[in-house]
Amino acid sequence: MTTVDIRTTILDALSDVAPEMEREKIDPRVDLREQLDLDSMDFLNFVVGLHKAFGVDIPEADYRKIGTLDGCMTYLAAKARPIGVPSAAA
Repeated sequence: MTTVDIRTTILDALSDVAPEMEREKIDPRVDLREQLDLDSMDFLNFVVGLHKAFGVDIPEADYRKIGTLDGCMTYLAAKARPIGVPSAAA
């Protein structure tokens, strides 16, 4: 999965919870909750969307790591695996 693919998939998951957002105006270094006025339920739905899209479990302790677009991309690039590739625990 390329960086562009990861970014696009993250933005798709965000647009599911914040359909009014303008992708090109997202500052990758600023907290997504602040930029998009996401409440805790919106953010949780975003996390669920990321889980579905990437097949990655994101524990609550890691939520701060995915708070910005840059952080989210870094986190998911390190944890995501291509579809069909089993995890090391399998």
